[in-house]
Amino acid sequence: MTTTTYPDFAQPAWRRWLLTRESAMIALVLATVAYAIASIDNFAGPLTLTYLLLDIAPILLIALPMTLIIVTGEIDLSVGSVVGLSSVLLGVTYQAGVPMAWALVVAILGGALCGALNGYLIAHLGLPSLAVTIGTLALFRGLAVGLLGTTAVTDFPDSWTDLATNEIGGTGIPLVMIAFVVLAVAFAVLLHFSTFGRGVYDIGLNSEAAHFTGVNVRRTKFILYVLAGAVSAFAGVFYTFRFGSARGDNATGLELQVIAAVLLGGVSIFGGRGRLHGVIAGVLLIGVLSSALRLESVTVNVINIIIGVLLVASVMSTNLLAAFRRATASWKRSTAQSNATATGAESSRKAHV
Repeated sequence: MTTTTYPDFAQPAWRRWLLTRESAMIALVLATVAYAIASIDNFAGPLTLTYLLLDIAPILLIALPMTLIIVTGEIDLSVGSVVGLSSVLLGVTYQAGVPMAWALVVAILGGALCGALNGYLIAHLGLPSLAVTIGTLALFRGLAVGLLGTTAVTDFPDSWTDLATNEIGGTGIPLVMIAFVVLAVAFAVLLHFSTFGRGVYDIGLNSEAAHFTGVNVRRTKFILYVLAGAVSAFAGVFYTFRFGSARGDNATGLELQVIAAVLLGGVSIFGGRGRLHGVIAGVLLIGVLSSALRLESVTVNVINIIIGVLLVASVMSTNLLAAFRRATASWKRSTAQSNATATGAESSRKAHV
């Protein structure tokens, strides 16, 4: 069940913790923040922090379950459409006279049902997640636009919309970060400190082997997609309250930002590897870069190009590092063999003398 092996402990503990992709990502975030504070006016202000966290809050939330899904070797491209559909469900339900608290329940349950549909098709019918979630991406977005058309629901109570933008005291940190921290701790425990999480890694490494070692592969994947749907719906509720508008096209393209952040944070697209703190660092890096470049009047297209280059470099670095390690190991083996041959020849020469 466990993915820990003896080679994992061949290096000192400080190397295993510091010389990792996740640690490199955290260092890159800190370096970027330090550079932005030193070179960009007003970047260090509380208003910048507030808007930065508000901008990345939906990505941070959805990246949590997306990390677990990608670690299993699957993917979910429908999360942005679930955000839009949950936003519409919230608006339509409230507009129909349902109390806001119950409208929230309807929106989140709707997201969970969307995730359950994905999970059933992928986990129980065995359909490829890429094809399924491309289809449900269009399905959920079509339902969202069909329910509201080109109109929008905007008459939400101020007491609810303020929850999305209010800060914790005078810190500049939005209240939604409390929900994120709670969810981050829960997902970290689930992935890194539970038998369920070990099963997630096992599935990503080898789904058939995981099945024969006792992991319920179908149930695990199904649960992950339901969690992704529910958390995406919660992000949709936040998105709606923050902008004060429920529209069918809300959060269009958000799924690509989430997946880019997860991969940038060190999660392997092939499954079996990745940690949540690296993913959180990846989201923060994208947020800090985008915020700093916008303050420098850089266009959105250029920002997307820079983030795309970073993502490609991050994916390539894994293969380059693996090739370097193989070359180093091969060189060490050849050196050892050469030394052994030389030692044997010297011993033979002395014996004859």
